[in-house]
Amino acid sequence: MSGLSLLCLILFFTSLPHAILSKLEHVEALLNRLDSKRSSSSVQESAAKAVLKRLLPTHVHSFDFKIVSKDVCGGQSCFLIDNYERSGQNDPEIMIRGTAGVEITSGLHWYIKYWCGAHVSWDKTGGIQIASVPSPGSLPLVKDAGVRIQRPVPWNYYQNVVTSSYSYVWWDWEKWEKEIDWMALQGINLPLAFTGQESIWQKVFMNFNISMEDLNDFFGGPAFLAWARMGNLHGWGGPLSQNWLNQQLLLQKQILSRMLELGMTPVLPSFSGNVPAALKKTFPSANITRLGDWNTVDGNPKWCCTYLLDPTDPLFIKIGEAFIRLQIAEYGDVTDIYNCDTFNENSPPTNDPTFISSLGAAVYKAMAKGDKDAVWLMQGWLFYSDSAFWKPPQMKALLHSVPLGKMIVLDLFADVKPIWKTSSQFYDTPYVWCMLHNFGGNIEMYGILDAISSGPVDAHVSENSTMVGVGMCMEGIEQNPVVYELMSEMAFRNKKVQVLEWLKTYACRRYGKAVHQTEAAWEILYHTVYNCTDGIADHNIDFIVKFPDWNPSPGSHISKQDQMPGPRRYLFQEKSSQLPQAHLWYSTQEVVNALKLLIDAGNDLAGSSTYRYDLVDLTRQVLSKLANKVYLDAMVAFQKKDVKSFSLYTQNFLQLIKDIDVLLASDDNFLLGTWLESAKKLALNPSEMRKYEWNARTQVTMWYDTNKTMQSRLHDYANKFWSGLLEDYYLPRATTYFGYLWKSLRDNEDFKLEEWRKEWISFSTNWQAGTNLYPVKAKGDPLSISRSLYGKYFSQFK
Repeated sequence: MSGLSLLCLILFFTSLPHAILSKLEHVEALLNRLDSKRSSSSVQESAAKAVLKRLLPTHVHSFDFKIVSKDVCGGQSCFLIDNYERSGQNDPEIMIRGTAGVEITSGLHWYIKYWCGAHVSWDKTGGIQIASVPSPGSLPLVKDAGVRIQRPVPWNYYQNVVTSSYSYVWWDWEKWEKEIDWMALQGINLPLAFTGQESIWQKVFMNFNISMEDLNDFFGGPAFLAWARMGNLHGWGGPLSQNWLNQQLLLQKQILSRMLELGMTPVLPSFSGNVPAALKKTFPSANITRLGDWNTVDGNPKWCCTYLLDPTDPLFIKIGEAFIRLQIAEYGDVTDIYNCDTFNENSPPTNDPTFISSLGAAVYKAMAKGDKDAVWLMQGWLFYSDSAFWKPPQMKALLHSVPLGKMIVLDLFADVKPIWKTSSQFYDTPYVWCMLHNFGGNIEMYGILDAISSGPVDAHVSENSTMVGVGMCMEGIEQNPVVYELMSEMAFRNKKVQVLEWLKTYACRRYGKAVHQTEAAWEILYHTVYNCTDGIADHNIDFIVKFPDWNPSPGSHISKQDQMPGPRRYLFQEKSSQLPQAHLWYSTQEVVNALKLLIDAGNDLAGSSTYRYDLVDLTRQVLSKLANKVYLDAMVAFQKKDVKSFSLYTQNFLQLIKDIDVLLASDDNFLLGTWLESAKKLALNPSEMRKYEWNARTQVTMWYDTNKTMQSRLHDYANKFWSGLLEDYYLPRATTYFGYLWKSLRDNEDFKLEEWRKEWISFSTNWQAGTNLYPVKAKGDPLSISRSLYGKYFSQFK
């Protein structure tokens, strides 16, 4: 083993013990059926080899891959790593066997991590570190007995139904190919596959006499498709062009083809009852209900109040069956698992358990008519978000409305609010322990590493466990790589991870060498940023990017909506206060110390892209928390009518925005221009380009509709710390707001909240419709900038 590997490697295992799996017959039958749908062994081996070629092109001949029967692994999924019995110098060095292509790639990743000190993360979080992998012919040997890693539970699930909009919306095949490689290396074998479904819906609804003009009012725009699919809104950001529909269908076929080649089981969408308004006219006797307002400013029916076809109506079965059958016709018989979230943020009209049971049975029947072996996979978010409605009788009624084994529940928020503990294991329904972690695709350093390292194990070994998988259900990806690496590993671990020891190897792998300052920095981050144990989930309220919309005059009170814009504001609200509250769960001084340590490691690591990303991200994190304090100091000064202090604090806040923008501009992964240009790149004509750019700009700012005097109720929900967005959007907003406050102090008059809103909303509307260009390449040296900002703001900590 190389010297680097010895420094990096703290192995808690050489071979994990056999996992104890639930022997539920229906789950075994489903697994066997899904295995029969997999690509041939040769196809999967070739697909795994192609992943290796893209990851380590210099080592293509260093590894030999082979698909093996589950019998080799005690009847379960696993991978095995052995030394290759070489007879010549050109022979492979390492043999990796697995029960599927994705198991082989998992084994490859495990080997290069723990024997070669390599690291794989998303491109936007620093990418890969493979400089530590020894040259071909010098790869480290494993112990003579080899290594066998067996999955403790069958599935590693991936994606949230909104990830498609927050993260994937502008991706082409080049980006998707990298993402599927990442999935394969992380061991994800049950990914959601939601791309292109509008093309299927177009064909289905047109067969039910719904015109394309009707669908233009039904589909949302590209950046808002997830919520149009869920029936939260209609038409917003649309209509979709035929070019978009055709492009996305082709892309979906490429995505599914690659997933299948690697032995993954894709999860496809199904019918939830969300229908175009025109269906009510076409089928006047159908039981179609108009839903209430989701999150518009004033109930504008142009966007809100969608239509839901009652699952017990015969038409529901016909449409649901038609959708499943058309998917099979387009993609082939690729899966038996279908997602449906009929009741997600849309409660049934009555809490009568008998009625709820009939609804659930009808939803499943529509799937089963299209695919007799269908299994309903449901996000369990509703059991937490609407817990006042979903009491035990209602939960049981829904969960038991389908045959045993025909439903799998995602315990979506198990990292913070596990439902399995309070629902008798979902009343014996198979479930997946999931980490939600991220809302809105925000960029914020946050996590609960201890919960991740122990929660899935506790759930699996609990009495009468019905856990059948682990999952990552973040709303947006490409942030906090440490969280996702550890969570992915839990798919292969049946014992709790000692996080502090694991982090030492993580830091070494991520940066390519052992540096004592980085180890010390990550130990601090483990006990602070990545130790949020207060149960408050909305950790993305930094005042630069979620600017409080309120009147700070003495005697005025900040409302819950002003404190927390967004659909989940009532779930995650901090305690009431006369000042807005940003969620803070750790000592900022300790994290400043971690930043100093990371800066001090710069002489050794300045050439590392992963180091540069972490340095920029941590510097941003520290400065954003300082800005929160400065903002509150300014508000206190305003309330005390302390003009001098108010002027000082507001100027400091504005300067922090400028400084953070310069910092973010120094790394390619924090640029607004990348997001906007990826949107425009998909356009085939000027009209599409304008629409896509408006979608991209609107999602990360106002998000939804406004009127002249009221911001969107979802404004800043998908906020981003991106260079360009800070300088051109957040800075003018804060400047305008402080200007109105200054005028109030100067003229000794009431703060004109409504006038400020009018001016700001008008500015935002124009910015959303803008077409000015933003850089897509970084400028400046992150280490020099970070050092300078540390000296400017935190020199007292030296």
